[in-house]
Amino acid sequence: MALHDGADLDGFRAAVRRLIAAGARPEEVVFASGSLFAAAPETDAPAVMLPRRVADLVRLVTCHRDPERYALLYALIWRMHSGEKHLLDVASDPLVYRLQRLAKSVRRDLHKMHAFVRFRRIETPDGERFIAWFEPENFILEATADFFITRFRSMDWAILTPIGRMRWDRTRLSYGPPASRDEAPVADPFEDGWRGYYESTFNPARVNLAATRAEMPKKYWKNLPEAAAIPEMIRNAPARVKEMIQREATRPAHRKPEKALAAMADQTPNSLDALNRIIASAPPMVEGGTRAVLGEGPLGAAIAFVGEQPGDQEDLAGRPFVGPAGQVFDKALEKAGIDRAGVYVTNAVKHFKYVQRGKRRLHQRPTAGEVKHYRWWLKAELDFVGPRVIVAMGATAVLALTGKALPVTSNRGETRFDNRAGYITVHPSHLLRLPDEAAKRREWDAFVADMRRIREIA
Repeated sequence: MALHDGADLDGFRAAVRRLIAAGARPEEVVFASGSLFAAAPETDAPAVMLPRRVADLVRLVTCHRDPERYALLYALIWRMHSGEKHLLDVASDPLVYRLQRLAKSVRRDLHKMHAFVRFRRIETPDGERFIAWFEPENFILEATADFFITRFRSMDWAILTPIGRMRWDRTRLSYGPPASRDEAPVADPFEDGWRGYYESTFNPARVNLAATRAEMPKKYWKNLPEAAAIPEMIRNAPARVKEMIQREATRPAHRKPEKALAAMADQTPNSLDALNRIIASAPPMVEGGTRAVLGEGPLGAAIAFVGEQPGDQEDLAGRPFVGPAGQVFDKALEKAGIDRAGVYVTNAVKHFKYVQRGKRRLHQRPTAGEVKHYRWWLKAELDFVGPRVIVAMGATAVLALTGKALPVTSNRGETRFDNRAGYITVHPSHLLRLPDEAAKRREWDAFVADMRRIREIA
């Protein structure tokens, strides 16, 4: 059975259909390589249905250099088609074991190509282009196409390898014959800045040559501009560590929330507006906080709802409960016959606590100590509003109002906060995290029932 050189996935699929239809046993079949650019053979043989796991395995193993890869894959498909439906689950089977090792090798090679391709800029009569040279261990060039197109869609680029070349001209992908290292540029002006950044991230106290070579094998170093800096950084590491040890230690700056709160309390605000000015001008007492999100609603509101802390959208808008959880909250109020404009809504913690992950700001739960630092504000705020009922939504709000870590589920319902009527319920974000629709409907009905009972109490 002739297939073209490299990873001939389409050809192998067509061959399998013809072979299975003909009842050809694995020992009767010999797979041979033909032209690199041979067209996939056509066949009208019926399709062979395979589990998704097998199809994924075939897609990976056809990229391997092992000359026996097609024969091994056909042996697996033949056995599964002949009745061994769960063969892939038998990890101790020699055939399965060998195929899984081939697939693992290809996955590792794909990862290395994703990580270690470095484009270099060149000027052409048609404008700038970016060229990269890479030496894969297997036939993975086509398998990486989607990765590079997705990340560099707006660039005109080419990746040259000993097994072939791949070109993206911003609209169309094309393939060509093998390339030589001499066809790729050896440097570009951007690399000095990149090496400077790489060197600035180096920690001399954590040099681990074995880990470095495991994650960045030396065979790729000649194509990585930053790799030129590695030997010098390693040589200088002991001296830099000694210098760090001898340098006088500096203590990190710590926030002093107790002093900040004492200073605020000394200001003795005589109105909610005055309190809000203090809150807005005070520094955040949680990591990542940018600006305070103040409570919202009329003085003398019959009901005051207390949530956990503002989220990403609340921090951007400067208003409480306007994100996804706020939309759930608004729908529940409407269902229960409560006018949001007539209630007071605030949070136990006034700043958005988060950590930055790329462009995303990931919500972080406030600690008990952080909640405690904000309690003075919350109590003063509720005294100025003077609601008949205070509703704690979520465990953080309960902690802020009672000073105790009480579970919401076992304390859900009517209670008292100091001398006021109170009610404990879940935070509306809880409904967004439920795994299935049945649980969401059940908790939605319970949340709306809570809102109706709160309206009756108020």
